[in-house]
Amino acid sequence: MNVEKSLQKEELKQRILRLKKEKKAVILAHYYQQGDIQDIADHIGDSLALAQYAATLEDAEIIVLCGVHFMGETAKLLCPGKKVLVPDAAAGCSLADSCPAEDFAAFIKEHPGHMVVSYVNTSVGVKALTDVLVTSGNARKIIDSLPADAKIIFGPDRNLGNYINSQTGRQMVLWDGACHVHEQFSLEKILELKKEHPGAKILVHPECRKQLVLVADAVGSTAALLDYARKSDAKEFIVATESGILHQMRKDCPEKTFIPAPPNDSTCACNDCSYMKLNTLQKLYDCLLNETPEITIDPALAEAARRPIERMLELS
Repeated sequence: MNVEKSLQKEELKQRILRLKKEKKAVILAHYYQQGDIQDIADHIGDSLALAQYAATLEDAEIIVLCGVHFMGETAKLLCPGKKVLVPDAAAGCSLADSCPAEDFAAFIKEHPGHMVVSYVNTSVGVKALTDVLVTSGNARKIIDSLPADAKIIFGPDRNLGNYINSQTGRQMVLWDGACHVHEQFSLEKILELKKEHPGAKILVHPECRKQLVLVADAVGSTAALLDYARKSDAKEFIVATESGILHQMRKDCPEKTFIPAPPNDSTCACNDCSYMKLNTLQKLYDCLLNETPEITIDPALAEAARRPIERMLELS
């Protein structure tokens, strides 16, 4: 980066910090955000950590959620009296998009008598159809807490659902959805990297396909993988999740080497979520300055969607 761009970036950061103070705003960022946004955030985390933190906020008048759209919606559901902003309203989620609410409602009707468990990576409409939400970090714990004979629909991520089924012995009925990022990792290229780095531990997110899970040294949410890397005696890690997490891994463990697992596309060395990367420092500044795009949710829909989130937080 040249000096001029570096100065522009530092000036943007200072303007963001001034606006944040003036407007009593809090900036929350997911681990998959660009490093500059993670560094300026008041709190960074995975979906569960951000939801839990948002629920504790009292003094803030504005929440800026740097992630994808459903995360902003979750923050609004938990903080209905606060203004919730997102840097880019187009920052959606392929997994959430794979499960339209009207189609999911029809799927539920096809399986009467089933409890509905949904991944937090869903729209407000899907949340409103759900009995309890889960994240990749708490899914096993919450499923284990349900009656052993409970019939369960799990949506929308089939890979996470299959993983939980394998860990719990359940036979949940799975909605056929997936995250485009985690679907694209190449097992062949990961095994090639392992040959080049025989001492490296393979870290895999449970949204990945089963064949990747089977070769993993650790499977878990972004927060769990970060914790594993901190505690492990290993010096090298091959990381199969969105590459934004490597920023925090390298900050927390500067003496260790983190290698992004490559996707099937031979032209790429790492795997980015194009939606997550829509957010930039400039957009973060603009949304604080103009207080838009703002997350708004119909009150009746919000009431129905809030219940499964609150139940998730209770069980977590």
